[in-house]
Amino acid sequence: MRITIVQGPFFPIPPLLGGAVEKAWHSLGSEFGRRGHAVTHISRHYGGLPSDEIVGRVRHLRLRGYDAPKSKILWRLLDLRYALRVLPALPDADILVTNSIWLPAMVRSPRYGVLYMHMGRYPKRQTRLLYHHAARLQTVSNAVSGAIIAQDAKSAAKVRVIPYPLPHAVEVIDVPRSWDDRERCILFVGRVHPEKGLGLLLAAFQLLAHSGMHDWRLVIVGPWEARLGGGGRGFYEALRRNSHEVADKVDWIGPIFDSHALSMYYKRATLFVYPSLAERGESFGLAPLEAMACGCPALVSALDCFKDFVQDGRSGFIFDHRSPTPAQALALRLKEILANKQELVSIAVRAYEVAGTFALPKVADLYIQDFVRLLDDNSYSLGSRSSQLA
Repeated sequence: MRITIVQGPFFPIPPLLGGAVEKAWHSLGSEFGRRGHAVTHISRHYGGLPSDEIVGRVRHLRLRGYDAPKSKILWRLLDLRYALRVLPALPDADILVTNSIWLPAMVRSPRYGVLYMHMGRYPKRQTRLLYHHAARLQTVSNAVSGAIIAQDAKSAAKVRVIPYPLPHAVEVIDVPRSWDDRERCILFVGRVHPEKGLGLLLAAFQLLAHSGMHDWRLVIVGPWEARLGGGGRGFYEALRRNSHEVADKVDWIGPIFDSHALSMYYKRATLFVYPSLAERGESFGLAPLEAMACGCPALVSALDCFKDFVQDGRSGFIFDHRSPTPAQALALRLKEILANKQELVSIAVRAYEVAGTFALPKVADLYIQDFVRLLDDNSYSLGSRSSQLA
């Protein structure tokens, strides 16, 4: 197959600035190329990356993009400008995958391939207006799938749930034995942004320290800069001021975009905590899954999107972020979990097993199968598909 993948205007490929969507599709594009498909990956030009290069079996085209603005209106306008830049650069293809807001509305010619709309965030009623002609509305969790159908019932037949893959190979880990090397460390990895629940986590950690658990550390990995999706300097400084009582127990690491370096944090931590409050923003939660793949169990908020891979008390832990006193609810859950090492290890084993089902080759199979199904259903893609798919 000839597969074109178009990312948005704010993050480059390879994912030098992070981004769960970019990490996932970079891995998938490379895997598709490894399997012999002709892949073109279009993304933002950044730094010294070439505008046009072939890496492995993937051709990368990089066009002028932008740093992500804080304004949602400006964010959409910049996506529109970028889409206008992408349109004339599109190659002939069989499948066109994109997460751009505006590009799908502009693509009307079958020469660019069957339109495969990747919806990596909660829908905002755009499917009926902008994506009604797409062959597929693909998302990564049952929670988002349900929201798409609730907003546009006519699109139900087009909706397909295929998760993000782990962006790196799942290592063979003896989880119980690895526990001997773990530190008394609670880990968060993600954007330092209000919707990620960092204020709640820091408040709960202070309560934990006040309860007598003084020998635990909280490690926070992720960017606070607005251009990288963070909440900005003001939010970051407010978090540090409000948590001054435990300042000596909190490590602010900053962003880490290298998968190997990041895995070292997952392998050292006893518990990963992801207290997201993004009821209409969170779609999957790749970071908790990455932690699970390193044998580190995850404690997440009660958002529906996490339920596809976190079962409370079996493959992870869930706390009620909608509680009238959420900081107290999180602190109590942390204290219960950290006091029971035997249960932690048992759940870590099951978490590792669940994460293995999201390995890149397995998830890539699901995408390829879906592409083939769409091509069988659509007669307008270019070239001799029968020979290409043989």
